[in-house]
Amino acid sequence: MASSLTVQVRRVRAHPEPLPLPRYETELAAGLDLRADIEGEQVLAPLARLAVPTGLALGLPPGYEGQVRPRSGLALRHGITLLNSPGTVDADYRGEVQVILVNLSSEPFTLRRGDRVAQLVVAPVTSARLEEVDVLDVTSRGGSGFGSTGR
Repeated sequence: MASSLTVQVRRVRAHPEPLPLPRYETELAAGLDLRADIEGEQVLAPLARLAVPTGLALGLPPGYEGQVRPRSGLALRHGITLLNSPGTVDADYRGEVQVILVNLSSEPFTLRRGDRVAQLVVAPVTSARLEEVDVLDVTSRGGSGFGSTGR
């Protein structure tokens, strides 16, 4: 069984019909579904992008991040994905989480209040200390560039 972590969540604005908090849709799901906290509908034209509010701010514990990732069903069925995927919610950020959607299809996409637009994966973060050196360790790949391992 996976370990559990408590993440604080705050609704950033009141609404007479609040959206459900993000939740895991299946027992072994890695991501919590994020919903569009918009009024009515918004149309995302082909190749257009939109910052979609979720209505939520997070209090992630130190040593963790929130990774905002696309939903595979939206990508496959409608060509909707995230521009900065995965987007990162840092542990010290307390503002509203927004999802940057882009419509890569040739058809307009209608977004409605409460639609599941992305998923949030909470993951541990390792802080790195950079050390400047004159020479790097030698590896079999060396400095071979993009696609060099697919020969």
